[in-house]
Amino acid sequence: MSATDRHVTFYHSPQSRSAGVLVLLEELDADYETFALNLKLGEQRQASYLAINPMGKVPAIVHGEALVTEQAAVYQYLAELYPEAGLAPAVGSPLRGPFLRWLAFYGSSFEPALIDRAQKNAPPPASTCPYGDFDTMFKTLTDQLAKGPYILGEQFSAADVLWANALRWTTMFQLVPLTPVIQAYIDRVTSRPAAARAAAKDAQLLAARA
Repeated sequence: MSATDRHVTFYHSPQSRSAGVLVLLEELDADYETFALNLKLGEQRQASYLAINPMGKVPAIVHGEALVTEQAAVYQYLAELYPEAGLAPAVGSPLRGPFLRWLAFYGSSFEPALIDRAQKNAPPPASTCPYGDFDTMFKTLTDQLAKGPYILGEQFSAADVLWANALRWTTMFQLVPLTPVIQAYIDRVTSRPAAARAAAKDAQLLAARA
C-alpha cells in the first residue's frame, strides 16, 4: 500500500484527549493532515463536524471512506495502518491479546471509574458496574505498569501512547494519584522525540488562536 493510500485526515483539538493521537501519528511518521477544532468555541458541536462525528467528540480520523472514532479504535487502526512502525503486535503474537486488552481497558474500565470518582458519583453495584470498583481497577493498571518498562513489558506500543497521555492529564488534574511508578512511566513515554514534535505542533495551533 502506498503512502498516498494511507493518507489520514485527523480531527483534533489541542489540550484534549486527541492530543495523544497526534503523538501517535508522529510516532508512526504517518501521512496526515490536521483539522483543528476549538472546543471552547463549541466547534465540535457545529453541523459541519457533527456530519463527521455525530457524537461531537475528538479524536476522529478519516482514511479513505473509513471513519474511525473512539480512542481505542483510533489507536489500533492507525498502528495497524502503519505496521512497519511496530506499534501493534501482529495477530498470532503472544502480545496481541494484551495489546487489545489494554486499549479496551482504557475506555471500558479506566474512564468510567475516573469520571464516577471525579464527580463523586456512587458506583453501581459491583455485579453491574463495568469496572467493578475504582481501587481494584487502579491497582490492576499500576501492577501492570510496575512490570515495565512499558505496558506490554519490553515492547513499546501504541497502547503506551494512549496510557501515558491519559495518565499525564489525569494526574495533572489530580484525578488519579501520581505514584512513582506512574511518574516514571509518563516520563519514559513522553520524553520520546515524537511527543516533542506533537507538543510543538499543538503550541502552534494554540498560538494561532490567540
